[in-house]
Amino acid sequence: MSLGAAEDDSASEIHIPADIEWDMLDKSRFFFLGAALFSGVSAALYPIVVLKTRQQVCPTHVPCVKMSFSIMRHEGPRGFYRGFGTSLMGTIPARALYMAALEVTKSNVGTATVQLGFSDNTASAIANAAAGLSSAMAAQLVWTPIDVVSQRLMVQGSNRSCGSKGNIPANVHSGYYRNGLDAFRKILYADGMRGFYRGFGISILTYAPSNAVWWTSYSVIHRLIWGGFGCHMGKKDESALANGYGFRPDSKAMVAVQGLSAVMASGVSALITMPLDTIKTRLQVLDTEENGRRRPLTVMQTVRNLVREGGLAACYRGLGPRWASMSLSATTMITTYEFLKRMSAKNQDQFGSQFQR
Repeated sequence: MSLGAAEDDSASEIHIPADIEWDMLDKSRFFFLGAALFSGVSAALYPIVVLKTRQQVCPTHVPCVKMSFSIMRHEGPRGFYRGFGTSLMGTIPARALYMAALEVTKSNVGTATVQLGFSDNTASAIANAAAGLSSAMAAQLVWTPIDVVSQRLMVQGSNRSCGSKGNIPANVHSGYYRNGLDAFRKILYADGMRGFYRGFGISILTYAPSNAVWWTSYSVIHRLIWGGFGCHMGKKDESALANGYGFRPDSKAMVAVQGLSAVMASGVSALITMPLDTIKTRLQVLDTEENGRRRPLTVMQTVRNLVREGGLAACYRGLGPRWASMSLSATTMITTYEFLKRMSAKNQDQFGSQFQR
């Protein structure tokens, strides 16, 4: 199934470049360029992730600006990149699994749903939801251990950034880690392999629906934007319409619509899944003390703590940074992803000329 072709048929006056399917890609180029491009994106957005994570573990709300100044004052710029090396090491294999599962699922499910008689819009929504679910589940097999280690490193120093003594998150894991390798050894010694999969179940429950909601929302919003504005844009070139050529958006218009669709889809996804993300983060970095021994928190203990600290509002601490992170990440991801696919196409001349129109 080709999204581009579907959009072309649904609005004859708008000619969007055809989508590039999985079998059209040069796989080695696709994964090599993808690793490089998405590593750069991760580096640019990492400080926002650190802010979001620290807000989620603080027992009271601390504004982003205040926390940023506190991190800069007490830890310097390096405080915004705690655990980044570990995170980057996991990003490459996790992204590879994510992209492969996304493309294979979207292509196969899209083709199957069209053959079953579903409309292009419905088939696209189903394919994107299935692709979002499968890609998230595949990536989490690699990402959850990396997430546990990097987030342990992120929250070191959170006793200062959370504000006054009364706001110190006393149950943040007390171990000190020199680097990612040191954290890996200590977690393995203390908790075994299970320690690296803390919150794995809740991670799947967070990221799988989040990805399904995001990709479905993105697909629907992307079509609505072209449907709403495409006719107006096309009418500006009435001579082309009269001759049957229609409106062909240039690369700037394509990127603008992709970016707007990504931001709106991120807002929907962040609002729906934020409580699960907060629970997941706390499960991975907080402990409880029983009979003088520190133990991992359970889901119910985490929920009770959040209810005691502020109810539903406590579940949405860090929503601003998460929304910003998801929006920026999604915008750069989708535009970079489309660019990556065209750069990796076996017949670059055909798809490159289409994208530049």
